[in-house]
Amino acid sequence: MRAVLLGICSALFFAFTFVLNRSMELGGGSWLWSASLRFFFMLPFLFIIVGYKKELKNLFCMMKENPREWLIWSFVGFGLFYAPLCFASAYSPGWLIAGSWQMTIIAGTLLAPLFILNQNGPIQKRAGIPLRELGFSLIILVGVIIMQADVMSGLPMKDFLLGFLPILIAAFAYPLGNRKMMELTNGRLTAFQRVLGMTIASLPLWIILAGAALVTDGMPSGMQTLQSLVVALASGIIATVLFFKATDLVRHDMKKLAAVEATQSMELIFALAGEILFLSAAFPSAISLAGIVIVMAGMALHSYGTALAVKKDSKKMAETDC
Repeated sequence: MRAVLLGICSALFFAFTFVLNRSMELGGGSWLWSASLRFFFMLPFLFIIVGYKKELKNLFCMMKENPREWLIWSFVGFGLFYAPLCFASAYSPGWLIAGSWQMTIIAGTLLAPLFILNQNGPIQKRAGIPLRELGFSLIILVGVIIMQADVMSGLPMKDFLLGFLPILIAAFAYPLGNRKMMELTNGRLTAFQRVLGMTIASLPLWIILAGAALVTDGMPSGMQTLQSLVVALASGIIATVLFFKATDLVRHDMKKLAAVEATQSMELIFALAGEILFLSAAFPSAISLAGIVIVMAGMALHSYGTALAVKKDSKKMAETDC
């Protein structure tokens, strides 16, 4: 229950990303600056937090043990997650990106066989795909398809693909990078340490994107800089740490981990409310609203199915102990 509540809180702060990225795009800001500035602003705050806890030395020692893996999975988990979302904001409203982003729930379920259960035990085996949860996740996919089909109807196929494919890439990259880093660190780092480490390891990408932005668009405006700072604090630090903490609590149980990742569908509601209140966005059509309801229903069923599975497993364990 605690992990799920942390996941919902992280969804609230993650929603800042979709609303403010859309705001920056509408204000003429470059998506390259939106992506890179967030991580530049995150860095000093994370250094202060981890340094205050006297945990920098341990982090750097662990990064030196596997520098290649840190670079690869940080690029996947942070780079291929956030840069595509910023790019998509040029073609889709924030709430639609937030809704389509819920494909990460399906991605998280499909990625389960890539990871090992009981890393510390004498027997190691790959996790299987939880079929019940996958079935409920497909309901979410139906809702995403309905929303995308409604909003993108009449648009050229190119614009549709540029708005949708980056979200699909991000939806798989985020849980893959996050889980690989959990597997690599195996509980030896705190959430703050892991976020700082992944931010440092992904810096080469953000430096390249910032250089490209400087050449093509010049310096960012004061408003884009301020909004990027808010995104860095709300989504980059608070939301990410809350989500990493939630996933850390259930990292050895793929079904519970899928339930925590399912809480991120709440971003859709938070982002929609934010765009309507602060960006005067048009209220979604009846068809899009139906898609939103289906996505939320899929999330509820996914969580319910996971809870039943956990209860069933606990009962079996109790009977075995007797």
